[in-house]
Amino acid sequence: MNIEIGIIGLPQSGRTTFFNALARGEADTVKHAQAGAAHVGVASFADPRLDTLTDILKPNKTIPITVSYVDIGASVKGLVEGKGIAGQLLTQLSKVDALINVVREFQNDSIPHSEGSLDVARDIAAMNLEMAFSDLAIIERRMGRIEESLKGAKPAERQPFLREEEVLAKVKAGLEEEVPIREQTLTGEETRAISNFRFLTAKPLLIVVNIGEDRLPEAETLEAELNATYARPKCRVVTLCGKLEMELSQLDSETAATWQAEFGLTESGFIRIIRVSYELLGLVSFFTIASSEVRAWPVPGRTVAPVAAGKIHSDMERGFIRAEVISFDDLVKCGSLAEARKRGLLRTEGKAYIVQDGDVITFLFNV
Repeated sequence: MNIEIGIIGLPQSGRTTFFNALARGEADTVKHAQAGAAHVGVASFADPRLDTLTDILKPNKTIPITVSYVDIGASVKGLVEGKGIAGQLLTQLSKVDALINVVREFQNDSIPHSEGSLDVARDIAAMNLEMAFSDLAIIERRMGRIEESLKGAKPAERQPFLREEEVLAKVKAGLEEEVPIREQTLTGEETRAISNFRFLTAKPLLIVVNIGEDRLPEAETLEAELNATYARPKCRVVTLCGKLEMELSQLDSETAATWQAEFGLTESGFIRIIRVSYELLGLVSFFTIASSEVRAWPVPGRTVAPVAAGKIHSDMERGFIRAEVISFDDLVKCGSLAEARKRGLLRTEGKAYIVQDGDVITFLFNV
């Protein structure tokens, strides 16, 4: 399972700067703002637990979780109104698992703000409105098609259309009240009914407030204030300096750590964004050891063992027999799988077992 995250934001907000920091890229921030194209980059999630397992188990190969970032070089509203490449970009954006909205808070007279002044609340509201506008456009088009289909439908064919129309009307009413789909109260059946539409306001949202270096001492206070207003189960705010994060991403790890310490940063912005995105997506990580390879896998919380095995290969889910499981902490204490087995900490779990974050698992299957 590859995690895919879309990066959006108003012009001159620094979204491509963050793309470069996250994907270790060198995208042209000036040309990209004018091109209306997308940048796509892939980065590895440096889970420190994977490094520890590598030290303990000495595998020939270590494979981390990968995250794809898609930087859309156009406004969401512009994508909805356009066709051709704009339509393709909107489709690309609709497929991501979560969204990062980069909001400008830094001062730079040489790069004027697109709205003429700094106003974080206004810019967050503007992007929320653009995403809602996109979702409403999709709903209106679909409801128009349903109306046409109902005209020629036989009595037995009408019920599914009417149920879908009812759910879409409910979601539409919420959006018109400025309630994003992620915050609307929907039943499991209603959520499934609209899942194929891949609505933007249904996706987990991380708001990254892009501050200047001069604001770093106040970053924690500012972040707390913003989260008091905007934090929800599927929405969070972090404050980061995009320019600094891009510079740090281009340094070797030792030099970057020194710089981070000088600026009073306890972890890189990349790690913070991945960690919070993980939380918003409700993901946990488990690890496998096979063929002298240690690998990390992301799955949604409360995933049962056979489904987790299926993330590796469909045959493993179909032919699942059992799983041998040990927690990361227990394995570290034991120092080896052999010692863990001797101490009785390597346990056998069946089909009903719910995978926990940090589990080290060997799946047994037969097909």
